Amino acid sequence: METPRELFQIMTRRLGLLNKDCCSVGGCNLSAAQSHLLYEIYRSHNPSMQQVAETLGTDITTFSRQVQSLVKMNLVKKTPDPTDRRVYTLSLTPEGKMVATTIDQQMNEYLNEAFSHMSEFEVETLLRSIKLFNEAMGKSSNCCAPVKG
Repeated sequence: METPRELFQIMTRRLGLLNKDCCSVGGCNLSAAQSHLLYEIYRSHNPSMQQVAETLGTDITTFSRQVQSLVKMNLVKKTPDPTDRRVYTLSLTPEGKMVATTIDQQMNEYLNEAFSHMSEFEVETLLRSIKLFNEAMGKSSNCCAPVKG
């Protein structure tokens, strides 16, 4: 019998999360972290850097480097908040919106293709289980923290 860790290791590999580049759109090669960052900016309305970093559970230094790389790729725009110059809001450029939309479509196609090998009941059960597990992990005292060695 496979252990829970083994199951998650396999799923991580199959989702491509270990690849240096997880997505390639219009000549832009993106890491998994950059893809997640684009997704969070895409689904929020002009979030602050701090908001997105907290949502992703990333330290601000690493996060700032990721944002800077996306700014250089002309996918993200970083704008000082007019009321507090220490705060920056993030938005997608038109190119960034196209890349985020394309990645979203590709991921949905991949998931739908994988789901096509399951019954409707199995898909609903899986998604409900993932939601429950995400909630349980959020309540864990180790949530979003790197493994300590």
